[in-house]
Amino acid sequence: MTVNATAGARQPALWVPGDWNAFFGFGTNILVNLLVLTGLLRFVLKMPDDIVFGRILPATGLMLCLSTLYYAYLAYRLAKQTGRTDVCALPSGISVPHMFVVVFVIMLPILGKTGDPVKAWEAGLTWVFVQSFVLMAGGFVAPIIRRITPRAALLGSLAGIAITFISMSPALQMMLTPVIGLICFAIILANWFGGIRYFRGMPGGLVAIAVGTLIAWISNGFGLNYGGLTLAGLSGSVARFGFSIPLPAIGHVFSGFEFLGVILVTAIPFGIYDLVEALDNVESAAAAGDSFPTTRVLTADGIISLIGCCMGNPFINAVYIGHPGWKAMGGRIGYSAATGVFVLVLSWFGIIAFMTALIPVVAILPILLYIGMLIGSQAFQETPHNHAPAIILAVIPQIAAWGKTMIDGALGAAGTSVAAIGSAKLAGNGILYDGLVVLGGGAVLGGIILGSIAVFVIERAFERAAAFALAGGILTFFGLIHAEAIGFARSPTLAFSYCAVAIMLFACARYASFSTHSASAPIGHASEAV
Repeated sequence: MTVNATAGARQPALWVPGDWNAFFGFGTNILVNLLVLTGLLRFVLKMPDDIVFGRILPATGLMLCLSTLYYAYLAYRLAKQTGRTDVCALPSGISVPHMFVVVFVIMLPILGKTGDPVKAWEAGLTWVFVQSFVLMAGGFVAPIIRRITPRAALLGSLAGIAITFISMSPALQMMLTPVIGLICFAIILANWFGGIRYFRGMPGGLVAIAVGTLIAWISNGFGLNYGGLTLAGLSGSVARFGFSIPLPAIGHVFSGFEFLGVILVTAIPFGIYDLVEALDNVESAAAAGDSFPTTRVLTADGIISLIGCCMGNPFINAVYIGHPGWKAMGGRIGYSAATGVFVLVLSWFGIIAFMTALIPVVAILPILLYIGMLIGSQAFQETPHNHAPAIILAVIPQIAAWGKTMIDGALGAAGTSVAAIGSAKLAGNGILYDGLVVLGGGAVLGGIILGSIAVFVIERAFERAAAFALAGGILTFFGLIHAEAIGFARSPTLAFSYCAVAIMLFACARYASFSTHSASAPIGHASEAV
């Protein structure tokens, strides 16, 4: 007790030399994410600049500043309590996977239906609003969810989004401007997968963006204009320099509730995924010697995200992976707080507008493809080999959802729709549109249910498989999966079918005999015969 009292009397250093290294590394990481986010808002969602630079980015900067300052405070508190000088703050920022999820799975479909970017923004705000409460409540239920849901199902459903909604569009656009896209992609691959170091350890993403920008502006000099940049656009962005503070957007948050049926089927499962991810990252920090209170971390993520969305930010806050790396680099307390102030300056003074006019979007797209590759491969790397079939099953609903989106977009561009043509006529040409609607409805949660059933069948835990099949029936009945909106008796036949599968699996658990070899033996170890 005397040691603790003595330790508590010490005042931890707010800045040490190693914080410079961590600040430049972490600050660059956050900057790249902000540039990607801005590109998604402007070029994918076609958001007006007044909303992007005047409402969303100032609110995002506020959220990130609050987050990094809070985790700097937690590190300061831990250092003061223990008397240690090596405590490193948890890194935090916009959840990168969820940045793409809210854009491509929530905001883009709403934009397609309404043609109104403001409605898409409001749907994103409501999505974060719901997720924030899931995070706040999740500190108490996250361990239970983590125990009952197989990792292969959670990561498999996420991999489906990574392959379709995150990776496909960037890959296609890169091929349309290969002089920038492929070269920047090779730079990123060599650094992030191949371990090549650039210019005194400069991050690969920053090098790729710099090279892509250089190519774009040089091509302009030869009249090729590969990056679509213009001097007029660059000079116009200077007009964005100024001071914009976030304004309350509570009315917009509640306006988005008209899309609640679409939002709930993704906000709840991804809120759960956030909980699991945060738990993993807190455990990672504890393994590196810094034990932070899990409940405070999860609650802080929820509260800070809630503040952000009420001020106009449609992106969730999250604790980042990588704490041991920043600690090994010498980061302690100051790097986190300094990054928050840095982001606030960028977003409140209009500097990001200048950067987006300076940097071609195709130079950023390889980062999106890399993220898609990373998320997709993680599903197979972080799960047992014999769960691979379950991952594939969890991916399929997202492919159906993506296929439906492509068909709707193509017909819309042609001035028609499925309703006008008739799904039967499409089926006659091999396009089973109605099947895509059913399989792709609530694809995130549907993938988790199907993947979980498959995992437990592979593991011969048939009672657990039956429980997930029963859950699938209930969720289907109320339209949370296999439907485009929540309601009562949305798909009663399919709900009944899930329940019948549950009965069959329960019967297998009680009465069936088993073969001595698992069907998954060629790709992994076979389960022991029962």
